[in-house]
Amino acid sequence: MTATLLVQILWTVSASFLIILVLLHSPKGDGLGGIGGQAQLFTSAKTAEKTLNQITWSLAIIFIALTVVLSAGWLVR
Repeated sequence: MTATLLVQILWTVSASFLIILVLLHSPKGDGLGGIGGQAQLFTSAKTAEKTLNQITWSLAIIFIALTVVLSAGWLVR
């Protein structure tokens, strides 16, 4: 197994997990409830949402870094 193949596998796995994590996020829009100010009654800081954001950002950075490594051809001998 070459280094390029290993990085491509990691890149594919990180892309798949990134898609799943983005779909797990709750919507940030207030919708029609924001017009009357009712949306502010139910806002609370959730630790699960914060953790999900941190994991998503970390995975996005890993995905972008692997994309740069693969597209630059640094692993090709």
